[in-house]
Amino acid sequence: MKIRDVTLTLFAWSGIPATYYGRHTGCFGGTSQLGLLTVATDEGIEGHAFLGSAMRAAHLDAESLIQYLKPLVMDQDPLERERLYQALWQRNRATTLRAIGAMDVALWDIAGKAAGLPIHRLLGSYRDRVPAYASSAVLPSKEAYAEEAAKFKSQGWTAYKIHPPTDPTVDVEVCKAVRRAVGDGFTVMLDSTWAYQYPEALRVGKAIEALGFHWYEDPLADDDIYNYVKLKQQLHIPILATEYAPGGFTAFAPWITAQATDFLRGDVAVKGGITSMVKTAHLAEAFHMNFEVHHGGNSLNNVANLHVIMAIRNCEFFEVLLPAEAQVYGLVEDIAVDAHGLVHAPTGPGLGASIDFGLIERRKTAVLR
Repeated sequence: MKIRDVTLTLFAWSGIPATYYGRHTGCFGGTSQLGLLTVATDEGIEGHAFLGSAMRAAHLDAESLIQYLKPLVMDQDPLERERLYQALWQRNRATTLRAIGAMDVALWDIAGKAAGLPIHRLLGSYRDRVPAYASSAVLPSKEAYAEEAAKFKSQGWTAYKIHPPTDPTVDVEVCKAVRRAVGDGFTVMLDSTWAYQYPEALRVGKAIEALGFHWYEDPLADDDIYNYVKLKQQLHIPILATEYAPGGFTAFAPWITAQATDFLRGDVAVKGGITSMVKTAHLAEAFHMNFEVHHGGNSLNNVANLHVIMAIRNCEFFEVLLPAEAQVYGLVEDIAVDAHGLVHAPTGPGLGASIDFGLIERRKTAVLR
């Protein structure tokens, strides 16, 4: 089997609600653009991936994918994923991790379709379901967070994560309000989105540690290993970092050797695909660490993330980022959370997702070749 063509179809996404997760994202909404990557083979099997998100339109990564990555895979055997991954990674200075990740996901989609198996089965399935957690946007008041957390608890979900306003004093009050609303037995996390300096991070960390929070995510700048080491030494609550730590797979090593984080973090978009995620999960497992998978930025990336989660032991949750209208687009049927707060493994070959090709055709803005 050989790859005979690579195309990227850009399509419009409108009606995105005004959404804010912290100072690094800013407020986004209105319109964006996704890209459907199609990798076609001479045996008629096509692999797909989505590029882009509500806050980062696909065209920002699309041209470098076509210019620098397409020539590397043309006329190659798509089943030689490790060799192709190494070649794609060698072009990381000319393109982006998101572009590399999309190409890698499409190659895994081909492999699963060729084998007639879901990707998680190719990887070696560990489970067929996993708990989901609701992951908030920044909300206008502590009462709004408390109401949202209580709503998801009433619907059978087992965990809720706060993206706070990023004022340390306000953030602690939000955390207290949420804990009061859901009770002591419900799992709650805090993701401070790289907002604090060390003294603030320590103060907030001690407060949520006393509240019995499950983890403390990204309190410091994403390259501040020095202060993460200090913070981890002062707290008992697990620290979750490395989501946007600069670099790809090998950039995790300094965080482990410095003992700067308790868990590793990533997804197919920000770490360069399924291949990179599996390597990271196994690296973390060797140190008895969890690899907690981050939201993928679009619906098909989340399906790819879910395949990895189903194939590894050391990931506790699947992240559902809110509001859905800023995250869910382009599939006929998106990932669903059942009445017990669980998401289930895909069962179709490859990614096993039903892409809404009709919508993509109607909203198409360009085809890059």
